[in-house]
Amino acid sequence: MMLGLKLYCLPHSGASAMVYSRWRRKLPAWLCIHPVELPGRGLRMSEPLQQDISALVAQLAAEIRQDISLNPNQPYALLGHSLGALLAFELAHALPKIGCAAPVALFASGTAAPTRREDYDDDLKEPKTDKMLMDDLRSLQGTPEDVLANQELMALTLPVMRADYLLCGGYQYEHHNTKLTCPLHVLAGKTDKATNDQLNAWQQETLTDFSLTMFDGGHFFIQEHQDKVLSHIQDNLASLANVPVYNYA
Repeated sequence: MMLGLKLYCLPHSGASAMVYSRWRRKLPAWLCIHPVELPGRGLRMSEPLQQDISALVAQLAAEIRQDISLNPNQPYALLGHSLGALLAFELAHALPKIGCAAPVALFASGTAAPTRREDYDDDLKEPKTDKMLMDDLRSLQGTPEDVLANQELMALTLPVMRADYLLCGGYQYEHHNTKLTCPLHVLAGKTDKATNDQLNAWQQETLTDFSLTMFDGGHFFIQEHQDKVLSHIQDNLASLANVPVYNYA
């Protein structure tokens, strides 16, 4: 019996695990999508927003280890977009240190490599005003105007986004004793902020296969071209799980 493969998905700044909920309906049964909810949003809204990225990684690693222990023979992969990519990268290191098997793949989407964040997060080191956050949301072109005009929804979203920006701004790369032993696949939008050099620098973080795939669009290409993104993810994981590839066309 095939155990299938579990994909833990980490959200971008200001988002909840719900951003990955539609993926479950679009992917085959062998690929189990597990959206990871961060404290302070969604079903964890009553919990305080995390202020320290190292503490957040430790907390998430302990929670994911408990989930992995329910089916320890099932392989898993990690995926994150923007802030989520940094969290997924750190989790790929943290989980084996607390007794879990290493992930079979890491997908880092929509952000520069951990070693190449020069000038990338400079404007995220200080708290942003509501207006600044709203301007950012508009410039990223991933939030409809009717959502931006919903004051009640923005009152919930902006504090989360502000805290997440500070997490990104406070992130400091620490050299790990060992590099990752799993394939590392980087996804990026052709008109997003990260440069090719910053994206290719992710290759330094793994001892094995690396790929960089550019998609049309900006920061939220992952939403604009969802089917192409999902096809790319599935293709890479199917080769590891030895299962048929589903054609979205």
